[in-house]
Amino acid sequence: MTAREINKMFTSFKDLRVLIIGDVMIDSYLWGKVHRISPEAPVPVVSIVKKERRLGGAANVALNVQAMGATPILCSVIGVDKEGSRFLELMQKQKLSMKGILKSRSRITTIKTRVIGNNHQMIRVDEEVEHDITQAETEQFIHLITYLIKHERIDVIIFEDYDKGLITIPLIEHVVLEAKKRKIPTVVDPKKKHFSDYKGVTLFKPNLKELKEGLKMDFDQSNIREIQKAVELLRSKMKIDTALITLSEHGIYISSKKTKKIIPAHVRNIADVSGAGDTVTSVASLCLALKLKPEWIAIISNLAGGLVCEEVGVVPVDKDHLQEETLALATKKTLK
Repeated sequence: MTAREINKMFTSFKDLRVLIIGDVMIDSYLWGKVHRISPEAPVPVVSIVKKERRLGGAANVALNVQAMGATPILCSVIGVDKEGSRFLELMQKQKLSMKGILKSRSRITTIKTRVIGNNHQMIRVDEEVEHDITQAETEQFIHLITYLIKHERIDVIIFEDYDKGLITIPLIEHVVLEAKKRKIPTVVDPKKKHFSDYKGVTLFKPNLKELKEGLKMDFDQSNIREIQKAVELLRSKMKIDTALITLSEHGIYISSKKTKKIIPAHVRNIADVSGAGDTVTSVASLCLALKLKPEWIAIISNLAGGLVCEEVGVVPVDKDHLQEETLALATKKTLK
């Protein structure tokens, strides 16, 4: 891509509308300092100096989409509880649409509390339920999503699955069918439970651990040929157009009909990998909606995932920084 094409692409993100379906949560942070070990047990004592709450899970994908200039429509279910009200307050503060949010009396709103001492995560405490939403809630949720697909201009649909019970097989099948009818690309960031149920989606983005668990097979993750064999099995078995596999510090692997390539990771000062997968999914989805070539989808989303790893905690990508790095990389590729 030329510098002109890259700049045009980043400008075009603002015209995109993204439907995001997935489990949401509140990421709660307790920031503090560690000066001693507890006399009660061999654990550090964190003296809290700051408390913070952020939107997490699929809501972090919405924040990444928004940070790139596009318009996210988040679809999820929260509890009828104090944390659910706080979640909506956070959405309002971030100017995110609440038209896709349903409330459930059978669930609590998920909270993940991270204790950060001396800028390092010490422990995480989760408050959540993982059972499926009820059949009545599933039907109501499908009805709402169908309405949004029919009445909103949607350029790409993302399934952000955290295995918390929101995404069910009837929901997957219905949405994928509706998307195909309207030629809307679908992107999946999967987890173990429904890994094999996303048949026929456009882009599938597991990491290596999820790929092994989903295919129920083991392979040497340092051997690119074994990874390629596993990915081709995945694409054939699930009839997926494109597979995008995050390889942690080794970068990202993309496989489509015409492209099979590893994009190496860039050297970073890694502070925290939390939320990096959300960022990769968000940016890859936007690039897919703009019909970029598979290699560039991988290159740009790989850069984005690396950038957020330089920050402590779950944060959205910085669009300007990403644009600068993409331009710099394009210049290097041209010089070569």
